[in-house]
Amino acid sequence: QVQLVESGGGLVQAGGSLRLSCAASRPPAANYFVGWFRQASGKDREFVLGLRWAYDATWTGDSAKGRFTIGRDAAKNTIYLHMNRLRIEDTAIYYCAGTSADSGLENPSNYGDWGQGTQVTVSS
Repeated sequence: QVQLVESGGGLVQAGGSLRLSCAASRPPAANYFVGWFRQASGKDREFVLGLRWAYDATWTGDSAKGRFTIGRDAAKNTIYLHMNRLRIEDTAIYYCAGTSADSGLENPSNYGDWGQGTQVTVSS
């Protein structure tokens, strides 16, 4: 099992940017997929985007297209979520999660490793 720890959340104005980090406790396997999810108050957990650890292959959810990107620093066992042009509706707790699954990557039920989450609040 891989322990994941998020950081970087906070309060930002609409239109601003924020970078979240997801640090893994050890180098994951090559096919390990790290996904970013978010959960707003009263809503289901939603897939944002993710990356296959060793292949830099990304998968982007509808909410992230055109505004969010993902990157990896292998030396630090860390994956980053870069969020730009933030909107009030991006306010949520953001989680990173890990899986070895090959499909169903937008389904949180397919992930076994989860971080504790980090709060992102976008103000007007």
